[in-house]
Amino acid sequence: MRADKPLAVTMGDPAGIGPEIILEAWSVREAERLAPFVAVGRPEWLLDAARRRPRAVPIDTITATEALADPRALGLAARDPNRLVVVAVGDPGPAVVPGRPTEAAAPAIIAAIETSVALIAAGQAAGIVTAPIAKAVLKSAGFAHPGHTELLGELSRRHWPVEPCQPVMMLVGADLRVVPVTVHVPLTAVAPSLTGELIMSVARITARALTRDFAVARPRIAVCGLNPHAGENATMGTEERDIIAPAVAGLVREGLEVRGPLPADTLFHPRARRNYDAVLGMYHDQVLIPLKTIAFESGVNTTLGLAFVRTSPDHGTAFDIAGTGTADPTSMIAAIRLAGDMVRRRDAAPVARVN
Repeated sequence: MRADKPLAVTMGDPAGIGPEIILEAWSVREAERLAPFVAVGRPEWLLDAARRRPRAVPIDTITATEALADPRALGLAARDPNRLVVVAVGDPGPAVVPGRPTEAAAPAIIAAIETSVALIAAGQAAGIVTAPIAKAVLKSAGFAHPGHTELLGELSRRHWPVEPCQPVMMLVGADLRVVPVTVHVPLTAVAPSLTGELIMSVARITARALTRDFAVARPRIAVCGLNPHAGENATMGTEERDIIAPAVAGLVREGLEVRGPLPADTLFHPRARRNYDAVLGMYHDQVLIPLKTIAFESGVNTTLGLAFVRTSPDHGTAFDIAGTGTADPTSMIAAIRLAGDMVRRRDAAPVARVN
């Protein structure tokens, strides 16, 4: 980990638990041996959350303009062990009440994400950890993306136009890593969206990330079928025969260790999990349900295929418990730890660019 470059942790929706779990993560940063990090968003969002804590968290502020102008500013600020530094973005706006999301916060939520990526591009931050957002709130304010993943893909292409970019979602928890080939699409659109090239591209990006970011020398990837029993020899659907199996065969010819299509209902028990390093599923819930069942509190979402490291807690905004002091910071702590580990591994052993 480059000691002078902290992680940028966005606050997410301030009416959710993002500010609370950032404060909790900072309070245990030394005990958990987390990488240095700064928060990005509106200072008052963290200050309000800090006032509700039994133990004070001293907070200092630097503007995004100051951070981007001085190559050393953010690194020096983040090394202060006694203060959590906030990179201030956006206008103050009206007060935000926990559990009551408001469109008024949307510009600052988006600005926090955009500023964090700009800090990475300027060499001021090592990676980004994003607290949860509420897509419906942002959409009502004109947000044009299905979620974080798609916005980060656009920002990666904007700041690193010569870098190939195909955002791929990976969820990590316990001894399981899962990747959905299709992500934020309706279930009725999954089968029409599947192509052999899409499956092969996602598998290549996953294999490279396993080597570069997770230090897996020879990645083993299991590929789910789409239909029950992986199609049962095309009697329950033909996508396995016509699309998935040829893609797997093509990946094997390229030298990757890939198996499938395999029935999803027998792929996630403990003994099966010892046989692979990651699972590719054909749709979102096929692989996220087992991951969140096994590691709901500690799961982490990371986006592969970007020009930078990005992780996030695998849960949502939890508006129903925001402000009550009961939010569990475990996933945020795990996300910060994973981002630091990924940055260190990339620094130690850079590899060829993602296809």
